Amino acid sequence: MTAGSTPYRAVMVDLTRPQTPDPYPLLPAVPSFDVVSDDIADGRPLKDDQVASRGNTSPHLRWSNVPEGTASFTITCFDPDAPTPSGFWHWVLVDLPADVREIPAGFATGDLPAGAFHVRNDGGQAGFLGAAPPEGDQPHRYFFVVHAVGAGSLGAEADATPAAVSFALAFQTLGRAIVHGTFQH
Repeated sequence: MTAGSTPYRAVMVDLTRPQTPDPYPLLPAVPSFDVVSDDIADGRPLKDDQVASRGNTSPHLRWSNVPEGTASFTITCFDPDAPTPSGFWHWVLVDLPADVREIPAGFATGDLPAGAFHVRNDGGQAGFLGAAPPEGDQPHRYFFVVHAVGAGSLGAEADATPAAVSFALAFQTLGRAIVHGTFQH
């Protein structure tokens, strides 16, 4: 899938369905910490830069007050509102060093710190894939999450699936910082 493409556009179906719950309260409880973004206003529509067909740029994120014992970070972007049983992973960045507390916009396409790597998103790309909900669908939520991990490495391989990374995070996350934006065509 290319940036901005949605497969099967030629077939129009009624996508009306209940909104999926926020997935993070359904996971094992961990403390929260602070995250802010120059690009995302929590709960508000995403800027064009974060839309696949317009800018396809990963957002700026800055976090603080991380839990003691944090040894690395994993950053994810998840859309629970995709019309699939499993949502849609837009970004999975693993093993970001513990001394990193801010990433600039476009970080996903630049050089990563030693040891950090991308897992392929659900579009098949190693990196960030911007918002691309089906046209006419309800507004989608994009949860950008910084996971504080208690080990220097999550233990995931570069060919892991986003779901496998999420599973590993359930056992190694010390805290989560969440900011989310929305988008609708």
